[in-house]
Amino acid sequence: MERRIVHKFGGTSVASAERYRHVAGILASRSEGRRAVVVSAMSGVTDGLVRAVELAARRDRGYLEALEQLRDQHRNTIVALVPPDEADELLERLDRDFTDVADVLHATWLLRSHSERAMDLVTGYGEIWSAQMLAGHLGSIGEPAGWLDARDVLVVAHGPAGVEVDWRTSSERLVALVARRGELPPTLVVTGYVAATADGLATTLGRNGSDLSASIFAALLEAAEIHIWTDVDGVMSANPRLVPDAVLIDELSYNEAMELAYFGARVIHPSTMAPAVRNSIPIFIRNTFQPDLPGTRIHLGGSSDFDVKGFATIEGVSLVNVEGTGMIGVPGTAHRLFGALHEEGVSVTMISQGSSEHSICFVVPGSVGDRARSAVERAFFAERHYGQVQTVELMPDCCVLAVVGDRMAGHPGVAGKFFGSLGKAGVNIRAIAQGSSERNISVVIDNADASRALRAVHGGFYLSPQTLSIGVVGCGLVGGTLLDQLAEQARQLKCEFNLDLRVRAIATSKRAALAEGQLDLGRWRDSLGSDFEQTDLAAIADHVHAEHLPHAVIIDCTASETVAQEYAGWLKRGIHVITPNKRANTADLGYYQTLRRSTRDYGARYLYETTVGAGLPIIQTLRDLVQTGDEIREIEGILSGTLSYLFNVYDGTRTFSEIVADAKARGFTEPDPRDDLSGMDVGRKVVILAREIGIPMGLKEVEVEGLVPHEMEHLSVPEFLEALPTQDAAMAALFEKAQRRGEVLRYVGRVDREGNASARLQSYPLDHPFARIQMTDNIVLFRTRRYQPNPLVVQGPGAGPEVTAGGVFADLLRLSSSLGASL
Repeated sequence: MERRIVHKFGGTSVASAERYRHVAGILASRSEGRRAVVVSAMSGVTDGLVRAVELAARRDRGYLEALEQLRDQHRNTIVALVPPDEADELLERLDRDFTDVADVLHATWLLRSHSERAMDLVTGYGEIWSAQMLAGHLGSIGEPAGWLDARDVLVVAHGPAGVEVDWRTSSERLVALVARRGELPPTLVVTGYVAATADGLATTLGRNGSDLSASIFAALLEAAEIHIWTDVDGVMSANPRLVPDAVLIDELSYNEAMELAYFGARVIHPSTMAPAVRNSIPIFIRNTFQPDLPGTRIHLGGSSDFDVKGFATIEGVSLVNVEGTGMIGVPGTAHRLFGALHEEGVSVTMISQGSSEHSICFVVPGSVGDRARSAVERAFFAERHYGQVQTVELMPDCCVLAVVGDRMAGHPGVAGKFFGSLGKAGVNIRAIAQGSSERNISVVIDNADASRALRAVHGGFYLSPQTLSIGVVGCGLVGGTLLDQLAEQARQLKCEFNLDLRVRAIATSKRAALAEGQLDLGRWRDSLGSDFEQTDLAAIADHVHAEHLPHAVIIDCTASETVAQEYAGWLKRGIHVITPNKRANTADLGYYQTLRRSTRDYGARYLYETTVGAGLPIIQTLRDLVQTGDEIREIEGILSGTLSYLFNVYDGTRTFSEIVADAKARGFTEPDPRDDLSGMDVGRKVVILAREIGIPMGLKEVEVEGLVPHEMEHLSVPEFLEALPTQDAAMAALFEKAQRRGEVLRYVGRVDREGNASARLQSYPLDHPFARIQMTDNIVLFRTRRYQPNPLVVQGPGAGPEVTAGGVFADLLRLSSSLGASL
């Protein structure tokens, strides 16, 4: 005969008539031939019954109103679920039950107190009504069903260890019930939570006892599976409220589930699993509201791709540390210590002892910390008096963090990764415990570090090692284009290379958008709309530097000196920095040297390839030459895409001022063309190249010959453009002079090994590499010991947001490769 499948639905799953219909739909959609359905009371009903009992005991006639509200709730639900001709019987039975409950509460009101038996009797009615309503509704939609009062079968006792099932008597009662009623219906709806004592009195299995009911009846009915339907998708790798990246665990072993359940994870209670474990019945944790999801399977094997299954915490505990030389090698010390705690009624959560026996520490609930310390002090009064026990210290406000996984056993490196993640997050460990099974490693940390620690260790095991938390400051042409490029490529990089690029913050000069997970790059412009935050660089850095993510990087796409001054602090925190902003690398030499030291001292990368040649590999090429031992003798190049364009176009047929005005209209220059024509941008790039080859140079040491006369420096942009034609004759003279020599004009930056540096307009022969460039090309000549007389040439487009953003993106991928990505 086909074995039954046991389903259990909690109070939230049957909170209303609509929810009962949903549950019935789930059951009807399954192809099981035989099933048992264990149900809880409707959400809030058990609490309502408890409240009614307590009001009656206080002689508060409000219990009558509370009872009437519950009666109306159930009557309305029956009418909504069951056809009128079938509802009458249920309504009559409901009225009889409420009459009985009212009698009990009236007696309680007279006695001014309630017994435990009375409370158990009254609070168990919620499950009885729930089972009747579900069975009635199933029958009305063509699903043959009957209901079973668990008190007619299940016999339990309450002992020191909790609920103790009388399996023999319960089995005999089930056999007798089948003999009386004949074959049980295909769908048997069973009351959860309630049971009977050996002498026939009503009792309960305690709060959340319906899960235990499901496990018990699965064993009694020799079921094939247990499905616990709740309001979560299954067992998560960590508390999703604390760890945004928590994932659903597809499989757990019984032992793993019990370990996680002990630490408060959303799993069924360890005692609940005991009947299922004894009979090797797999348990599924499923979501009532997303029934198509597979949930989590808990079974004997529990295999999975992960060595570590989950992380959990117990917060609000206290650590008691006992130290003393008189404890070393003395038999019975631990017996006396824990005996004293037993006599005080204190439960110990965790124990840790060094092999020297000089100290032993243990964890207790925070509410009993003082009692535990006092008990130990009394037990070791004599040793403390004679100095053999020096310390009995109580450390409150602690947290136990546990990592759980069967496959941790025998796998080197798991503990190292666990402790390394905590160390990287700056979390101090007070105590450590691990059993020989290696299934659980527990540490004690400060309560204040609980969330940070949990995120850090979860990220260390569950996230791709190449997960980057990214902040982009500056969303103008370059920054905006970069975000668009990331939006196009991020999915492919994740699928092909397991590179997880998470843009979690973007900012302009005034507004910012932050995301706990990651921003929707397809709509990043919308995120800076009406719902935004004021730009706060410190807050952005704090947000990007998340403990639960392995790496953090801030990309500065501004030209701001203020932002550039933040780099040193970011690098010291271990935040990588990528930028096309030249301000930091051309700032005073002391700050530049601080940045270079920070990259060495704190392990953060500082990448700025695009500060010189947009997307061209100028910095990287220069570093390769230097690091492989070549001698740099001279670097010379056209380093401004704008100036390259102007002098490529300037052929004498149009005036220079006309070409500048046209270039501005096309967006080829800065909003103020003087930023390009001044030559200062080229001068800064010369400084960057000089510093790369070890020349301690500042901008003042570069001879910059700009193309803006001094008298035009302070004009407005329109005034400047109006006055610029006055310089056309001088520029035409230079052009004609070069033309007579068979040369062309080019604005060139240069530095040599003696530290001579300049940025000026010069003329070059037509066969020179500088004369053969295209439009906005940049070109750099490296004359070195190896590359002589023919220089090493790097040439390509040197302007435009697409090119520059692509260079920044390349720096990001270069950083990712250095962090382990297989690109």
